[in-house]
Amino acid sequence: MRTLALVVALAAMPAQAETPLPFDLGGPFTLVDQFGETRTEAALVGSPSLVFFGYAECQAICTVALPRMAETVDLLDEQGMEVRPVLVTVDPVRDTPTSLRKAAPRIHPRLLALTGDEEALASARKAYRVESEQIGEDIEGPLYAHGSFVYLLDAEGEFLTLLPPVLGSERMAEIAIKYLKKP
Repeated sequence: MRTLALVVALAAMPAQAETPLPFDLGGPFTLVDQFGETRTEAALVGSPSLVFFGYAECQAICTVALPRMAETVDLLDEQGMEVRPVLVTVDPVRDTPTSLRKAAPRIHPRLLALTGDEEALASARKAYRVESEQIGEDIEGPLYAHGSFVYLLDAEGEFLTLLPPVLGSERMAEIAIKYLKKP
C-alpha cells in the first residue's frame, strides 16, 4: 500500500524527470507476441512505450486501464510523439497468441500483446514488481488480482515513471510528455 500512496502522490505533483522512484523497475524477459514471435526486452527499444500488466478479457481494472492507455497513446500521437502500447498478460490460459491476435486491435491498432508460460510471465512480473494472484474463476476462466499501473518507458526501454489509471488520459499524456521531452 505504501507504493500505491507514493505513486499517487508523485502523480499529483508536477512531472519532473529528476524525481526518481526509490526502487528500480524493468529488466530482461522472453515472451511471445500475438503473432507467435519471440520478444525480449529489446522489443521495447526504439520508441517510448506504455506497458500494462493485465489481461485482454479482464472485467475489472483492465477495462479502465487499457482504454485509458490507448487514449493516452492517441493523445501523444497528436503531439507528434509515437508511443508503443504494450500489454503483458497475467492470464496465459486465456491470453494465447491466437486470442491476443483478435483482442489486440480492439484495444489499440499498434498494441504489442505479450504472453508466455507461467515461468516466463513470472520473470517479467518480477522485473516490474507486479503482483498477480488467481482469486477465483468464472465461466470464462480464472480471475486475477493484479497490478494496475501503466509503466512509461523511454526509447531505450528504460523505466521513467508509473502512471496510475485513476488519472485521466489527458493527465497521463501530460506527464508522459514532460518525461519524454528531455532537454
